[in-house]
Amino acid sequence: MESNDIVTDLQNSALKMTGWLKFVGIVTIVSGALAALSVVGIVFAWIPIWLGILLMQAAARAENARISENPHELVQMFEKLRLYFLINGVMIILGLVFAVLVILSIGTLIPILMENMDKLYL
Repeated sequence: MESNDIVTDLQNSALKMTGWLKFVGIVTIVSGALAALSVVGIVFAWIPIWLGILLMQAAARAENARISENPHELVQMFEKLRLYFLINGVMIILGLVFAVLVILSIGTLIPILMENMDKLYL
């Protein structure tokens, strides 16, 4: 298979992704905007909005790659997707660490509360 055939196949695959990239991007942006309506959510709402924008940009790069037949547009699309997955991965790791810390905190607080339960009601 020649290099041009591979690039054409990549462009076609990228173009097939654009609908889902746009859909997930829009839903992610809307969820970020809705999160911004809450007091706590306003602090973190920029993250899903940013992720949604990255997906929309990746979709635009995929469309441009097919229209212009410029393989550099594909590289830019993959860079947007790389950043999207990097941010998502970091957020997942932070969420898991936070969950473990909460579980450990609850696990240490419950025995302390149980020991002091009789003192709380006196």
